Amino acid sequence: MSMLEKTVKAFLAFGLIASSLTLGACNTVEGFGQDMEQAGDAISREAEEAKH
Repeated sequence: MSMLEKTVKAFLAFGLIASSLTLGACNTVEGFGQDMEQAGDAISREAEEAKH
């Protein structure tokens, strides 16, 4: 195997790993955003109840 082939394979492997990590992080951030939204909704409900 030539040096060029090794370099291309290494680059592709790195790209696949980076893609996997990025997609995993997106799911984590999305889940965190949903959790924060639910927490905000709960705080808003409690504030409304405290007014009355």
